[in-house]
Amino acid sequence: MEKDEKKIVNEDEEDEMEIYGYKLCRWKLVLVAVGVLCTGGFFLLLLYWMPQWRVKATCVRTTLKDCGVVLLRTTDEFRIWFCAKIRILHSWGPSPLQNPPCIADKVSSGHLYESLAEENRNYPHKYFPIRYFTHHSVKYFWNDAIQSFDVKKGLDEFTSCSSIHNEHSTGLTKWVHEHRKVFYGVNEIGVKVPSIFKLLIKEVLNPFYIFQLFSVIVWVTDEYYYYAFAIVIMSVISIVSSLYTIRKQYILLHDMVAAHSIVRVSVGRANQEIEEILSTDLVPGDVMVIPSNGTIMPCDAVLVSGTCIVNESMLTGESVPVTKTNLPNPAEHPKSAGDEIYSPEAHKRHTLFCGTNVIQTRFYTGELVKAIVVRTGFSTSKGQLVRSILYPKPTDFKLYRDAFMFLLCLVVVAGAGFLYTVVNSILNKVPAHTIIIESLDIITITVPPALPAAMTAGIVYAQRRLKKIGIFCISPQRINICGQLNLVCFDKTGTLTEDGLDLWGIQRVENGRFLLPEESACSESLVKSQFVACMATCHSLTNIEGALSGDPLDLKMFEAIRWILEEATEEETALHNQIMPTVVRPPKQLLPESKPATDQEMELFELSASYEIGIVRQFPFSSALQRMCVVTRVLGEKRMDAFMKGAPEVIASLCKQETVPVDFETILEEYTKQGFRVIALAHRKLESKLTWHKVQNINRDAIESNMDFMGLIVMQNKLKQETPAVLEDLHKANIRTVMVTGDNMLTAISVARDCGMILPQEKVIIADALPPKDGQAARINWHYADTLTKCTNSAPAINSQDIPVKLVDENLEDPPLTKFHFAMNGKSFAVILEHFQDLVPKLVLHGTVFARMAPDQKTQLVEALQNVDYYVGMCGDGANDCGALKKAHGGISLSELEASVASPFTSKSPSISCVPDLIREGRAALLTSFCVFKFMALYSIIQYFSVTLLYSILSNLGDFQFLFIDLAIILVVVFTMSLNPAWKQLVAQRPPSGLISGQLLCSVLSQILICLGFQTVGFLWVKQQPWYEPWTAQSDACDPAAAANASASPHGNDTEHDEHNIKNYENTTVFFISCFQYLIVAIVFSKGKPFRQPSYKNALFVVSVIVLYILTFFIMLYPLESVDSLLELVCVPYQWRITILIIVIINAIVSVLVEEALDRWRGCFLSSLFGCRGKIPKAKYMHLAQELLVDPEWPPKPRTTTEAKAAPPENGSCQVITVT
Repeated sequence: MEKDEKKIVNEDEEDEMEIYGYKLCRWKLVLVAVGVLCTGGFFLLLLYWMPQWRVKATCVRTTLKDCGVVLLRTTDEFRIWFCAKIRILHSWGPSPLQNPPCIADKVSSGHLYESLAEENRNYPHKYFPIRYFTHHSVKYFWNDAIQSFDVKKGLDEFTSCSSIHNEHSTGLTKWVHEHRKVFYGVNEIGVKVPSIFKLLIKEVLNPFYIFQLFSVIVWVTDEYYYYAFAIVIMSVISIVSSLYTIRKQYILLHDMVAAHSIVRVSVGRANQEIEEILSTDLVPGDVMVIPSNGTIMPCDAVLVSGTCIVNESMLTGESVPVTKTNLPNPAEHPKSAGDEIYSPEAHKRHTLFCGTNVIQTRFYTGELVKAIVVRTGFSTSKGQLVRSILYPKPTDFKLYRDAFMFLLCLVVVAGAGFLYTVVNSILNKVPAHTIIIESLDIITITVPPALPAAMTAGIVYAQRRLKKIGIFCISPQRINICGQLNLVCFDKTGTLTEDGLDLWGIQRVENGRFLLPEESACSESLVKSQFVACMATCHSLTNIEGALSGDPLDLKMFEAIRWILEEATEEETALHNQIMPTVVRPPKQLLPESKPATDQEMELFELSASYEIGIVRQFPFSSALQRMCVVTRVLGEKRMDAFMKGAPEVIASLCKQETVPVDFETILEEYTKQGFRVIALAHRKLESKLTWHKVQNINRDAIESNMDFMGLIVMQNKLKQETPAVLEDLHKANIRTVMVTGDNMLTAISVARDCGMILPQEKVIIADALPPKDGQAARINWHYADTLTKCTNSAPAINSQDIPVKLVDENLEDPPLTKFHFAMNGKSFAVILEHFQDLVPKLVLHGTVFARMAPDQKTQLVEALQNVDYYVGMCGDGANDCGALKKAHGGISLSELEASVASPFTSKSPSISCVPDLIREGRAALLTSFCVFKFMALYSIIQYFSVTLLYSILSNLGDFQFLFIDLAIILVVVFTMSLNPAWKQLVAQRPPSGLISGQLLCSVLSQILICLGFQTVGFLWVKQQPWYEPWTAQSDACDPAAAANASASPHGNDTEHDEHNIKNYENTTVFFISCFQYLIVAIVFSKGKPFRQPSYKNALFVVSVIVLYILTFFIMLYPLESVDSLLELVCVPYQWRITILIIVIINAIVSVLVEEALDRWRGCFLSSLFGCRGKIPKAKYMHLAQELLVDPEWPPKPRTTTEAKAAPPENGSCQVITVT
């Protein structure tokens, strides 16, 4: 049936979802109403918590075309359900980017109505009902073509560059603008701060608080007023603090987004008029005029005329001005490759992104700097960032899954207790009212009310400790996950190495040959050379408030030649019909000094003294192209010059072959292997027919060809002082380190060796993957980095020493250590991802250097590592790392700028020493969570046993007994045992990732059995005492004679009857034993080394436990009538009190010895308990490492090739053929 067909929205995107159509059903609504009434509203709560049940209970399935409600389910591992109501809006046409017929007719006839409202009144039949729903701040509209809902895109998809210039650059009419606004809505990233009442209702309806409400009702019914009141106070404090935190976060985000979100902007209309409107009224297709003094961009827009200098720190984290140029018009370049489809990512050098700061503009007189709006609201780059903060993906961590499973186990235990209580009470003919109350009470005892607060305490304390050492966290739940990190990816420049580069030297080329390296380019002999002219002009530097700003590499290069840069002022530009070029000139002291004798020589001297170069056109640096280019003109010369700089391999490929030295690759490799950053320069004299106007419209491909290779600039990027020591600490802790950089691969390998990421004796295998070409399959050529140059001329026999050796580590928890590492660049990584999927896990298992990686490839690498079960950390300086920082389990930004909002952690200090600090705190917080969970589980089980034993004699714990246990003991212990600081150094051992592990289960189960055993011993032994008798109001075991007289008295039976049977010898015995058991398990479970400092260093915990021990001893050994009366304890002989003390001491000794034995001999014990079979590792990467140990074909041998051959269609995979 059509209605059963499954549709997908946002296909192949991060927020891909399945969508199902439903419509309301009246008879189902009636049944639901009856169910709600019968269950006292609980069924309604259940439907509130489970959206899929709510929809299925009130609606029937139908096609998406006819539905009134949609049910959505994410396709990721979480499979979360959402529902949304279908709404209808009315428009003149079905599509926002196509002019509806009525508008086209009215425009052609010259008759237009004043507004959409007037048109609607006169032509109501021309309304198009458009069905849509809103999910996570995005509108999904019905699309007849695909018979499903989709997002209406702006001009960011399926719009060609030529149509942007030809169709969209004229501006919109008011009617088209109003038509589009119906679809796109208000251009605003609206972060609504929910009202306190709304937040309160949402918080109170949390299942945990509903359970607490249920517990309080049960306790009040059973007259446990004090305890119920205490829990209510705790819940109120918890709700208020939670509301305060949530509302504060909303307000912070709202204020961050609201700043500059509404500004007045000028837009060009189709009739050439400039209209001033609010930025909230902008729609895709509007032509926005960028003011000369700059602005904060309220939308994503593509530049179609002029140039802008923009600070993109909000997006990239790098506070470096970027030059944005106008989008080239393919129609003006007949020789260009063809008409491209515009994409904000591919054309980011021409795109102004929302939230970025336009510092200044450069423009023609009479031709304003214009940009066409392509995306608005939440569709913009800033909007998507805000959405990712507003609607984060849930954290998938084994601890939380196991905690949920453990709670279910407690519920099962509670169910058993419930049945036992009911059966026992019926057999003892207890009134029905009491049976109901007591059986429900056992459920409230089993699931501890303070559990969520207790679990959060360790994380909150860890967050505070991190803040003290300059690490700020916006996602506290991630701290626990950082305790499991076993692999950390590092960006290179600015992270492992110093941010700035120093000019080491230059090596020029003349007549196709390298000259000797020179230390400085700043000399009289070179001042007028093309090499220095390229260094002076080929950059994106600009003067901002009198200081040079721009890319640090450009800045270092320009400072090295000591030239002067001057930019035209706004007034100077206004006097000319063209943009006044930026001018660079050398300082006068560098120009040749001579005293001319003749007039002719004087003229030449004047010309030389005013040697200036104007930058006529700039093609900014593109990370995709790995180069930048400028067109310049020397003052007084007619012909223009083109200069280009960039990655040496790319520049050499665009130069005339005869100008590139034969030993180019050898020289380049020598530099890169030593860790230098190398940049190549090239030059070309342009044809005299190229005028200034032609240059402004020419395609960069026409300029960047047939260049003359000029030589290399060699920059030195020094390692940060702390880098080797930090990486050594991580290696000692069995944490893998990986380098992910945009730099040259051999440079990256050299830096990896220098910092200890790759040891001197270890081999590096370079995977050079080539895509399919000319009928040949995709292939990977395997080279060994140290033998790369040796094998260019000849192919000697393979030395057996070159082949890496596999070493198996005895510790099976970690992958076998090997003496080889893989290295590859971004292009190879892309080919391997597409054509060699089977090899990806093998390569990432030992991949250490990933060079020339684009930002999205960094994210793909993190994902590939996570797919083989690594817990991945990512440390970057914020620039280009945002995606990877968000994707990683623990992303640490070394930038304090606004981009750090994308990273869970931000370090105040730009040093990687924050990485081991974060992992140490994560491990401490994780161990604290385990300790607290184990303690809370034991607390609920101990109390459950106490109550169950007392129920067998129709007794219970008293109200103030519960109060003493829960408030005086449990809360104090829980919140102080979480205070242990992290251990001072990282160790190779890692804490377990989940609660359901052999060691933890054995620990919990053994303590449960010990506590159960000693409570049972005390409960049964008291009945064997000679003074024991069923307790009555006249009983007094401390003074039997007085008790006998009281019972003989004629008024002896007038004493008030104990309705709940709280006062008895069994209750007193069980109460004392259980109080000590809570303190015993708190000490036993409060683990220290190797992840936390020892408990004796936690002063508050030590003092709390000692005070509680003294208090409990005092109550037990030195009874006061007022205390006994308050706690409803009965007097027992002193000998029995000593006996209880002995029971407690033996209990403590046994608990400590068993836990110590489990810690010390857990390996032997667990292997004998579960059999001595070989351990099969759970993590995919460990399993794969073991498999590869016995694979004779792995690692690939030097100078071999692996081809991907298409398999038969029904298989769908690929065969790997190795060719030697």
